[in-house]
Amino acid sequence: MATGLKNKIEKSYLIDQERWEAVIHRDKNADDAFVYSVKTTGVYCRPSCPGRLARRENVAFHLTPKDAERAGFRACKRCKPNDPSAHGEQAAMVAKACKLIVDAEEPLSLDALAEAIGMSPWHFHRVFKSMTGLTPKAYANAHRAKRMQEELSRRGTVTSAIYNSGFNSNGRFYAESNKRLGMKPTEFKAGGEGATIRFAVGECSLGSILVAASHLGICLIAIGNDPNTLVKELQDRFPNAELIGGDKRFERIVARVVAFVENPSAGLELPLHVQGTAFQQRVWKALCEIPCGTTCSYSEVAQKLGQPNATRAVAGACAANTLAVAIPCHRVVRTDGSLSGYRWGIERKEKLLHVEGARI
Repeated sequence: MATGLKNKIEKSYLIDQERWEAVIHRDKNADDAFVYSVKTTGVYCRPSCPGRLARRENVAFHLTPKDAERAGFRACKRCKPNDPSAHGEQAAMVAKACKLIVDAEEPLSLDALAEAIGMSPWHFHRVFKSMTGLTPKAYANAHRAKRMQEELSRRGTVTSAIYNSGFNSNGRFYAESNKRLGMKPTEFKAGGEGATIRFAVGECSLGSILVAASHLGICLIAIGNDPNTLVKELQDRFPNAELIGGDKRFERIVARVVAFVENPSAGLELPLHVQGTAFQQRVWKALCEIPCGTTCSYSEVAQKLGQPNATRAVAGACAANTLAVAIPCHRVVRTDGSLSGYRWGIERKEKLLHVEGARI
């Protein structure tokens, strides 16, 4: 049997094992991820079905109720897997709340959001946090920070950006901007004007590597074939920043990053300046928890975040990662175990996984 086919079969077996564990434990969080059928009864159920547990050899898994029905199975009358689950209804309510937050000109109170959704404030707060990993207030702040970046990128004054992004005081805006942007808002608006970013280009087994850092930590690790292209990428991100290259002290930092790329299991004990939306940062944190030498699918990451339907958003967060290897998006693969796109090239992804000893 070819190695690639063997690995795919092994990967599929491991995924089915996780699904079976969810069925055994009647895991409601898996209800929107798949359904399972029982060949001896001819029915299919959601993972949390309270009915008698079937024998494993009689169980098959399907991604959607329609898949199970196409295979000739009918819906269980007890758990009604073809009806929207309570989890799905709550997800719809949270999505509605998120849209209200995004569309609001002024910050909405917890009571106002809960009333619009039709829940008590306490219950709404609990459901929202369980679905998104953030409180409604934290979600609103993250969205406001995103609007702040967008407003600063447009023409106009910093003062107009303060009010257009929903801040009602200068102090709160400047405190938040320093944390989110890594520089003063006037510097960000001017393409990094006044900010200092140190960088250096080195070589590693994957090609040329550029490492850049603000005063908050490493903000870019990029890998490519052409050093000049990597430097241009940095210049495009901050066209007016003061870029300082060739610094001997910083080159020692680059050497540490190169050593880490060559041996990721050693870890990288350097501060990172991670910039992204609240959801992207949750994804990146989850990626950093994938052990070296193993892989995880996009759908598995989404399930770990408590958002099983966010597979595409997880893939988008991986694509937005600007810290190669340090945030190990190379350890995320398709459900069948095959490799998918990688910002720095699919060949580099395959090589990194090989170096780490992952089975692909």
